[in-house]
Parts: sequence; structure tokens; C-alpha cells
Amino acid sequence: MAGLQSFLKRKNIVISARRYGIDALGAMAQGLFCSLLIGTILNTLGTQFHIGFLQMAIVTIKNAATGYETSYTIGGLASFMSGAAMAVAIGYALQAPPMVLFSLATVGFACNILGGAGGPLAVLFVAIIAAESGKAVSKETKVDILVTPIVTILVGIGVAWFIAPPIGKAASAFGALIMRTTELQPFWMGIAVSVLVGIALTLPISSAAICASLGLVGLAGGAAVAGCCAQMVGFAVMSFRENRWGGLVSQGLGTSMLQMPNIVKNPRIWLPPTLASAITGPIATCLFRLEMNGAPINAGMGTCGLCGQIGVWTGWVSDVAGGVKPAITSLDWLGLILISFVLPALLSLVFCQVLRKIGWIREGDLKLPE
Repeated sequence: MAGLQSFLKRKNIVISARRYGIDALGAMAQGLFCSLLIGTILNTLGTQFHIGFLQMAIVTIKNAATGYETSYTIGGLASFMSGAAMAVAIGYALQAPPMVLFSLATVGFACNILGGAGGPLAVLFVAIIAAESGKAVSKETKVDILVTPIVTILVGIGVAWFIAPPIGKAASAFGALIMRTTELQPFWMGIAVSVLVGIALTLPISSAAICASLGLVGLAGGAAVAGCCAQMVGFAVMSFRENRWGGLVSQGLGTSMLQMPNIVKNPRIWLPPTLASAITGPIATCLFRLEMNGAPINAGMGTCGLCGQIGVWTGWVSDVAGGVKPAITSLDWLGLILISFVLPALLSLVFCQVLRKIGWIREGDLKLPE
């Protein structure tokens, strides 16, 4: 046992919830952001603003089995490479050496395709296994340039072949269950999804990766947007007296995760934005019928770079183009603005003031670290 522990330490293989559930998951979300999400945004910009080079197909790939040809724009190619981007990002978070890191591109690409709709979750598991396997053999032989990439790719694709399809189906089924349940019970599920995804956004895990893995769209995706916005805008506004404009921007357009050290010290500061999310969630699902029909990752982004709002907008555009939605109305915009910015700010501020008066939140409790 001591020998194994020594080997793992020497290889920087750290088997822990933090390494896999926080570091790897967070990096996966960044990889997904830089591929699928950016690709979706580029395609939408090209279509809506008639930007020629963004609408132009630059690559056409023919499927030898079916004979069908698929053309890709710049944005389409970015989205197409999401599996590779996620796997490389995970390897980077696991501090994989270069030969392992570069080999993960193949693993992630194959795994994402095999996993189908639940590909992102499958990539998370498979990339971790492949990366740690590659790290284990890295620089252990005189022909490392051959052994390390071969082991990484064979282990990764071999594992993906067996576990990616069932993981993908399970994640897709669970996401579909959440979305179907939200359709049937928009009030209660609006509360549940909004609160839970919002909490996940503030925790040091990735709400974006969770939403992407479950394929969370539709009303459930709208509730997730509401919960994330409540946390980000809520913390940004209620801590303005301590953090001023810098804190407003870093939390409102960055991440509410910055408040985690303060939450550990005084968990009660988490109540205002969480209560706000419990209110905005059902308002989003029941009153405005706010749906996220853009890329699922947007559902877990909130106001981070306005990605949640961009995702809702791209969903509107897609629905209008497909004939699902007749037009984008003023009520749509009103609902998005209220749910994303106005209600989270007002509700969190009111709840915070109440807690300040009864002494549950004290001066300096929301001050961000310098």
C-alpha cells in the first residue's frame, strides 16, 4: 500500500472529490464554453447580422457509410470540437504532462460522439480515466513518445466504447425527466431547479457543466437561468456597500463563487439570493414561460458574460426560424430582464436588509478578499 501511495504521489495522481468533482468539472465547463457555446454565439451572430464569413461553410465532410455531406461554418466547427476541448481542459486541470494532454483530444472527440446527448458527462468520466492512465505510464519507458499516447488513446477510447453510450443515455433520460416534470409541475419544479442550480453555481463546482451534461433546456433551462442570475446579481447588489463597483462587476458578470469564503464564515449570507431564486424560478416558469432553447450550457451560466441571456436569445431566434415561435415579443424581453436582473437585485437587497437588521448579516460579512 505504501508503494502504491508513493507511486501515485510521484505521478501526481490525486484521487479526491476536489480534484475530480471541482477542478476537472470546472475545467470541463471552460472547454465546453470555448467550443460549443462560442460556436453557437458565432453562428447566431452570423445569421442575425448577416456576417458573410460567419455564415460561409468552410469545411464539408462526407460520411462514407451514408454518403451524406455535412457542411460546417466557423461556429459549427467550434461546436463540433467540443468533445476534444472538454477532454483537453480536464487533462489540464489534472496537470497531465504534454503527451497525455495532447492525446486526450482524440479521446474526448470520440467519447462525445459515443455519448450522444449525454456526451459531456461521459467525457468527464472517460477523460479522467484516460488522463490518469496516461500519467501513470508517462516517462516510465525509453519509448515514452510511443507508449504514453498509445496508452492514453487506447484506454480512453476503450473505456468510452463501453461506458459512454449508457452514461449518455442515463444523463439524457434524467435531464428529460427533469424537463418533463417541470412542464407538468412548473411551480414546484421551478423552485427546485432554480434553487439547486443556483446553489451549484455559487459552490466550487460547475453549474454550467451540470446543465450541459443533463441537456437542460426548455422551461427547466429557464428556471436554471433564473436561479443562477439570482445568485450572481443578488450577491453583487447586496454586497455593493462593501465591494463597490469592482465587486458588482466581478460577481454580477463574473461569478458569485467569489463569496464562498464568506459563506463558510457566515452561511446566513447565502439566504437572500437563495430565497430570491425560490421566487424568480416559478415566476420564470409559470408567468413568463421563460425557456432556454439555446445551448444547454447557457442554462448554468446566469449573467456570466451575459451567456444565460444570450442563450435564451439564441433559442428565440432558432424557434422563430423553425416556425416553433411566431416572433420575439416585448413580453419575452420584459420577462428576461425582470428574471435576470431586476427581481434578483430587488429581492436579494430586501432580504439582505432584513437579515442585517436582525443581526444575521453584519458589516463586512460580504467583503470580498483583496
